[in-house]
Amino acid sequence: MKPTPERILDAAEDIFAEKGYAATSLGDIADMVGIRSPSLYNHFRNKEALYVAMLDRLIIRFSEPLEWLLQGDVDRQRVLNWQRQSVELHAENPNLARLLQHAALSGGPQINQLIEKLFKPLAENSANLVGPNVPTLMERPELLPWILMAFNNIVMSYVTMAPMYREILGMDPFSEEGTRNQIDSIRILTEALWAYNEPAKGSS
Repeated sequence: MKPTPERILDAAEDIFAEKGYAATSLGDIADMVGIRSPSLYNHFRNKEALYVAMLDRLIIRFSEPLEWLLQGDVDRQRVLNWQRQSVELHAENPNLARLLQHAALSGGPQINQLIEKLFKPLAENSANLVGPNVPTLMERPELLPWILMAFNNIVMSYVTMAPMYREILGMDPFSEEGTRNQIDSIRILTEALWAYNEPAKGSS
């Protein structure tokens, strides 16, 4: 069995993702773990401290694909691999997207933490994604951060809308086939963007 702090973080992640910060009580979390509410204070001083610790754990995990991408020379294949890793990670653990949706709609502590650690690195490193084999946006280069956010929105909304998409697609969006189709769809969109920005063959 996992240590109690880890079990508390696991339960907190699931319940915060389901209900959001405001609607979640420490009693909800204690009940899921199978301990009494006062026992939580042996590990986390209050609800916000538990929420912060839970977010830190998720942010570390979900930051890994971008960190991997930027460790080497960025080319098309590395960008596609980064996208695949991101989609697979969200399919394996949909809680982050759900937490972000709650935070965006109803607020909660650590909104700035989410912006600083998840979204700013994506926007600030957008230029680094333009390697020697990844064409720039020749007409509107300033749109690159928006395009990266659009990719992020595609991945996140796929997770948060999964219950509805299950009916539309006729399959579990998080199944192996569903995840593979999501990865292939994003790859096709990315390759279309690259093709759009390449000079026509034979042009000067």
